[in-house]
Amino acid sequence: MAKPRIIIADTDINYIIPLQLKFVEDFFEKVDLEIITEPEYFESLFSTPQKADILIVSDELYSQDMQRHNISHIFVMDEQYEEDQTADLNINHIFKYTSIKEIFNEITGKSADVLKVENNGKQETQVILFYSASGGTGKTTAAMGISASLTKNYKRVLYINAAHLQVFQHMLENHSAITAAEIYAKLTSASDTIYSDIKHVIRKELFSYLPPFKAALMSLGLNYSIFEKIILSAKKSGEYDFIVVDADITFDEDKAALLNIADKVVIVVKQTLASVLATNILVSNINGASAEKYIFICNDFDKENDNALISPNIVLKFTVSEYIEHFVHYENMKPDALSKENSIQKAAFLIM
Repeated sequence: MAKPRIIIADTDINYIIPLQLKFVEDFFEKVDLEIITEPEYFESLFSTPQKADILIVSDELYSQDMQRHNISHIFVMDEQYEEDQTADLNINHIFKYTSIKEIFNEITGKSADVLKVENNGKQETQVILFYSASGGTGKTTAAMGISASLTKNYKRVLYINAAHLQVFQHMLENHSAITAAEIYAKLTSASDTIYSDIKHVIRKELFSYLPPFKAALMSLGLNYSIFEKIILSAKKSGEYDFIVVDADITFDEDKAALLNIADKVVIVVKQTLASVLATNILVSNINGASAEKYIFICNDFDKENDNALISPNIVLKFTVSEYIEHFVHYENMKPDALSKENSIQKAAFLIM
């Protein structure tokens, strides 16, 4: 079978190189990659009929004549950002100065039909655990915003709110809880295939999510370990790229189990003294909080307020990788709106 033919054309060689390297890194020897930086050669090449699977071309070199060729997917890299361009419905417009990772994800996501690369090199489902040392950090807001951002980067996401008492539904359009008695019966006697038993109740609003339970775990006679069983069973299904687990703040054996099965752990902290000190204590109680597995995010950051993270009186036991700024109307923001915020997008890239 012939390899997919990909053409990247731009006169700015310094811009092209990172994108070229990303394709080489992910599709080495699985695609035929052609790089064009000379306008004369580009014009000469397309003066004759061309067949390609993907054409990534700068708006400087692009013309509507490109559509006459046998090209499955055309991506035009625009110098100026214009949201929801509709002039050419068969053309994908991408803002050129978005991050290379986001550009690559959009191109490969929309070209999945021609990039028929074997799954043997594909990463298995990753479990991303969101956790905080104290309450009020906006952990759920961050987890749901990042889940939405991952989805918009063509990732299959399952969000699971792993709280003893779930109150996350106000951020979704559908606020209703799971009411079916047979679901709770299956959860009570959960096996290793529990995900397939309850899969039909999974909902989707941008990302997929497990709807809230109708009462607290204790009232339902469920152990907290049910979340670990659901997570592992869903991971085994291979239906998702990421399972985002939003755990409550109690630090106990059950949370230690979730920390153990997580591929990455996102610790959400605020800039307040209480939050920073609590996070220091948490880190002291975690064995091997490696930089590869643990990501620290400062949420609700306001540069006008005191920042205990940079206080000379505190010795930090962790390093913050990203700051999510304070959103004035965050209480009314749905995941879709959150995913459009630059700091949420940057935080999502730390996970991908």
